[in-house]
Amino acid sequence: MKLLARSRNVLVSGPPGTGKTKLLAEVALAFETAFGIAPAGGPPKLNPNGGIPIPPAAGGTDKDIPAPTKTERKVFRTVFHQNSKYRDFVSGITPAVNKVAGAPDFAIVKGTLYRAGEHARMASGAALLIIDEINRGPAVQVFGGAIVAIEPDKRLAPDGSKRAETQYFEMLDPGTGNVVEYALPHDLYILAAMNQADASVEPLDVAFLRRWEPLRLEPDEKALRNFYGLGSKGANALLDAPANVADTLEASVRAWVVVNEQIALGRGPEFQIGHGVLMSDVKPQTMALAEALRTLCVGWAKVRAHVEEVFFGDTRGIAAVLNALDGPAFNPFKLTETTFADDLRFRLEGPSNFNETNIYPALRAFARG
Repeated sequence: MKLLARSRNVLVSGPPGTGKTKLLAEVALAFETAFGIAPAGGPPKLNPNGGIPIPPAAGGTDKDIPAPTKTERKVFRTVFHQNSKYRDFVSGITPAVNKVAGAPDFAIVKGTLYRAGEHARMASGAALLIIDEINRGPAVQVFGGAIVAIEPDKRLAPDGSKRAETQYFEMLDPGTGNVVEYALPHDLYILAAMNQADASVEPLDVAFLRRWEPLRLEPDEKALRNFYGLGSKGANALLDAPANVADTLEASVRAWVVVNEQIALGRGPEFQIGHGVLMSDVKPQTMALAEALRTLCVGWAKVRAHVEEVFFGDTRGIAAVLNALDGPAFNPFKLTETTFADDLRFRLEGPSNFNETNIYPALRAFARG
């Protein structure tokens, strides 16, 4: 929220499972309610018929809250993908659907950015535009001429007037169909998120990236230990077999830390896997041992799939992450060598799926414990 108030455009990045989407949802709620602040205008009052039961009161000056004096606060959301277009984000012509006889064959779309901007232009309006998976679509093409206008110093003044630095861009006016010049309002805030290491998309343009304030989320061992109800890592080695649920959870944390270390060495820290993939709605420490083991299988199936994707085509790389290169005898995964047409080939042998029998030996082996 502080970054939004200061820079207006914030780009959250980090490996999968680090909580980016969860953060977007929490910021959206905080923005709509402005944390329920009670500024100079008096305490917020209950509005049972409104979209927000207790909206913020006007008159605040809290610099940590975007637009603290605005009471008409609204969040707009979109997700970029390969078919995202400028017309869907700003404005453009689209074929009319289910039109009546004699009606126009085409309509002008009010894009998400345009609708958010119009709301923020209201005297008491403030808008937060959330863009998830921003690098999964052609972001530069989708923003079009608005790419420069999003910069904080290129916006309109707080009172909506034009400044010397205000940057206008051309767009189709949804009301008239004419090409008009448009500038973004002062109290429009944009929060975007992306997985920087996603191999299926192209990296964002550097000129586009420098218009955002970066906020990077990292895999957090402390967050996972807190979720599991574990303390800090002890010096004791992992047991040959788990005596209780805490033993399995300790093995899970240690294995996850080492797997991420190996991924960072082999491909780079941005390709790590976040703590969120090993977290669920139900905390495993509340389960019986067998059930906790089955729950860990679900999360570790995702970790394994991530490793295989990151090191696709590199069998030795996968084996190195899973400690199958001269690893301990109890590791269910083994790297074997064979030949094909007189060429050396590597094969990773092991269980197709994790189960409550093999998951603990695998975690213990991954953790080098």
